[in-house]
Amino acid sequence: MNKVVTSREEILRVSRKLLKEQNGAALNIRTVASACGVSVGSIYNYFHSKSELTAAAVESIWNDIFCFPEKEDGFVSFTDCVAWIFACMKKGSESYPGFFMLHSTIFPGEEKEDGKDRMLHSWKRIQDELHEALRRDRKVRRETFDETFTPEKFSGIIFSLIIAAMLRQDYDCSGVLEMIKRILY
Repeated sequence: MNKVVTSREEILRVSRKLLKEQNGAALNIRTVASACGVSVGSIYNYFHSKSELTAAAVESIWNDIFCFPEKEDGFVSFTDCVAWIFACMKKGSESYPGFFMLHSTIFPGEEKEDGKDRMLHSWKRIQDELHEALRRDRKVRRETFDETFTPEKFSGIIFSLIIAAMLRQDYDCSGVLEMIKRILY
């Protein structure tokens, strides 16, 4: 069966496809090996267990959905960043139906903590990008923030709205963008 040597990236690509098609129910070493056309041992060269494979596949989905531009090409405005995140969520829900809702159910009992950690890591990247976009936005009124209402707190509030929209599967950001414009500009 070991017809072809494959790469970690190819294994993750196939795993993402299987997660997309089967909502995580059938993701295991044998299924992935078969779909890649390689032996089970080839998969074990990269992933030592089903849980390690699942965690890497889920993390690669988060990275696929939220593939931020390079820092030099960062967002000109905070609203551009927020609109981009909403567009990514919409595209992600189309590319990986049910992923945002099923993420936590993909992991078996004892591995749920690892899955949660990877999700939180992905969320931190989103929060960091929001904060950076806010910091770089030259149109923000100087008097908007003070010691009590900081840019970090504002970014956190907007991130909470993003997570709520993700869970509701509501990718219309017009209300959030209007609120941001009225507060910042």
